[in-house]
Amino acid sequence: MIVKLLKSIFRTKPKFYLEETDPMKKFLVVGLGNIGAEYTETRHNIGFKILDAFAKKEDLVFEPQKLGAVTTYKIKGRTILFLQPSTYMNLSGKAIRYWLEKEKIPQENLLVITDDINLPFGTIRVKTKGSDGGHNGLKDTQNTLQTTTYNRYRFGVGADFGKGKQVDYVLGEWNQEEKDKMPERLDRSIELIKSFALAGIKITMNSFNNS
Repeated sequence: MIVKLLKSIFRTKPKFYLEETDPMKKFLVVGLGNIGAEYTETRHNIGFKILDAFAKKEDLVFEPQKLGAVTTYKIKGRTILFLQPSTYMNLSGKAIRYWLEKEKIPQENLLVITDDINLPFGTIRVKTKGSDGGHNGLKDTQNTLQTTTYNRYRFGVGADFGKGKQVDYVLGEWNQEEKDKMPERLDRSIELIKSFALAGIKITMNSFNNS
């Protein structure tokens, strides 16, 4: 009995170390945002909001770990690690690189979720490469990973702001019309993430872009 107990203890892996399965079946989905209650309902935090919606629907719990809050989700033999970086938006790349390397997740299995003022509210745009578009979170990710080729999901937040008011706008909270439309957009985003892990990036792009 004691021998079995000891074997069980020493077989136990760290809580957030994913099982040693086929690396191609492990995914990292990162929602970009800023930590702190004052940022929770801001447009810039849509990445956090989407992952929180996924966690609520699937009864997952985020726990603080190195450089961010993380949780895992298993679906049809695949494991998704969700990450909300605690580095603040401008240093997102540091957390992304750390968890990619720690969990030995291929870069092609990375999906970064962010806001985009160049798209109307709720518009979905999934791409496998591209510029940072002036987004500081994507800019740091690009500089840290030393590539512009990584999967990103841009969620449109619109651009209803005057000259010089961009920062106030993205750090501002959703208006009532946006709040009313948000639940359906969050459900669509959850399905997008599942598609990314199950069907791959190309099918996901074809199925969800501009939907």
